[in-house]
Amino acid sequence: MKKLLNQSFLTNFISLLIIVVGYVSPFYPETLKAIGFFAFSGAITNWLAIHMLFEKVPFLYGSGIIPARFEEFKASIKALMMQQFFTVENIEQFIEREEQQGGKVLNLQPLLNAVDYDKVYEGLVSSIMASSFGGMLLMMGGEEALLPLKQPFTEKMQHTLSEMVESERFKHALQQGLNAHKIGEDLTGKIEMVIDRRLSELTPQLVKEMVQSIIKQHLGWLVVWGGVFGGVLGAIFGFA
Repeated sequence: MKKLLNQSFLTNFISLLIIVVGYVSPFYPETLKAIGFFAFSGAITNWLAIHMLFEKVPFLYGSGIIPARFEEFKASIKALMMQQFFTVENIEQFIEREEQQGGKVLNLQPLLNAVDYDKVYEGLVSSIMASSFGGMLLMMGGEEALLPLKQPFTEKMQHTLSEMVESERFKHALQQGLNAHKIGEDLTGKIEMVIDRRLSELTPQLVKEMVQSIIKQHLGWLVVWGGVFGGVLGAIFGFA
């Protein structure tokens, strides 16, 4: 958050400074003012777009998309975890392999390593692009504008999954299903219940804070590049 404020403040400050210089400079005053105004408009527009992701702005349709769609985010997270991570086949193969090797059944690190985090990230991007914010994001580069988020999102998801599987509640649910040689629908149902309970504890504010902690500092560069590209367009306009 502090980094974002610094980026936004510096970009807007430099833009306003160029505008002031345009009013007092004897050299190319109109061009300097055009550069400053275009840069400021680009930076402030992108800052507003970032703000609208997390906060509801009166009279601006589509603002506050993250907390407004938190139920959809929770459903997407659950579907991705159950379809890519806790499938019946994956659990049965893992238990069989661990039993044959005499390993610790509760060592779930191999399963965590097998998660397709790229698909998890693609699911998040698809949710954002399919929302009312998608059209606005397309004007700022579309999905490519979110590429800087991929690595921090993956690291955050890996950390969150590791914490979840190390919890006593999760281990207890797993141990209850270890009586049979093959783990099937019974255990996956228990795991799904644990996930449902954990997701039910999430609130719009928690979802917003979670997403903010992952991506907001990186989205701050949209403000910077909005100012830069706006300034370039202003220079073209000034010399035209």
